[in-house]
Amino acid sequence: MADLFDPLVLRGVTIRNRLGIAPMCMHSAEEGRATDWHLVHYGSRAVGGWGLIVAEATAVTPEGRITPEDIGLWNDRQIEPLSRVTRFIKTYGSTPGIQLAHAGRKGATARPFSVARPGQPLSVAEGGWRVVAPSPLPFDAPSPVPVELSLSEIKEIQMAFAAAALRACHAGYELLELHAAHGYLIHEFLSPVTNKRTDTYGGSFANRTRLLMETVASVQKVWPQRLPLAVRLSCVDWVEGGWTLEDSIALARKLKAAEVDLVDCSSGALVPEARIPVAPGFQVPFAQAIRREAGIKTAAVGLITQARQAADIIAAGQADMVFMARQALRDPYFPLHAAALLGRKDAVPIPGPYSRMG
Repeated sequence: MADLFDPLVLRGVTIRNRLGIAPMCMHSAEEGRATDWHLVHYGSRAVGGWGLIVAEATAVTPEGRITPEDIGLWNDRQIEPLSRVTRFIKTYGSTPGIQLAHAGRKGATARPFSVARPGQPLSVAEGGWRVVAPSPLPFDAPSPVPVELSLSEIKEIQMAFAAAALRACHAGYELLELHAAHGYLIHEFLSPVTNKRTDTYGGSFANRTRLLMETVASVQKVWPQRLPLAVRLSCVDWVEGGWTLEDSIALARKLKAAEVDLVDCSSGALVPEARIPVAPGFQVPFAQAIRREAGIKTAAVGLITQARQAADIIAAGQADMVFMARQALRDPYFPLHAAALLGRKDAVPIPGPYSRMG
């Protein structure tokens, strides 16, 4: 029976415990470059004892951003600001991970905390850009109709993922996650709701998963074999006719065969009308089913907020890691507090300057 504070070995990387920071967009970059905000935000969580810290959705092209303020790795100038962050994270014993993404039809929007129009589509005059997708279907009524990607453009995006993966390696990241969830580009290809193509990237399950599987293969050519590769999935779309848990299990089997190490199990966000039964731990059964049926390691995420809740998920074998998002924003030092609550004060070292926390 695994313990929340047991290390987890993925390839040549040992993560010090089973608590991870889920990728959360900060929308605070400058021309795709990380700022002091990112150093303080991620660095404080390394000090707080988290095992794995996965950086936010990092765009592989300028057009792959959700907002103009997103982090990117589409050019070499963006490497060193992230290297500064990874060096600090590793100094305090955490493992730095990064999520690579392309926003697809959900790109070119104002950041959520924008004063004027939070989360609303941006015109080109407002700093937006042409958005793309597998099919010309907008996300909602205010959103623009995306341009359907050509086969050559699909290949260019795959090459951009690989180039960004190489830059992530140079920046010092030790785990790479591909974002295939939450209604962004790769998820748009996976789901029959958003993919209406009739070529080799649409129609059948094999065709709809082709973009992801080819991207995995492209990334693996440049990502060091000793470092783990993960994929985040929206395990269900929560909409009739959409992607299902059975689809996710079948895809997870393919990912395992392709030597992917971990599936990060989320859900939803493909379409605005989805009905999501949000409740504490509501996505944990997805991680459990995929782990059991596909034989691949999983991370559970979604309204996991309590130390005992997280510990029970790991002890029951429902997932190999617990990822937290909003709770990690509320409490950067959650692992330290959880260790104290669970009687495991020895499990998370308190950094010297904070040793008086006791």
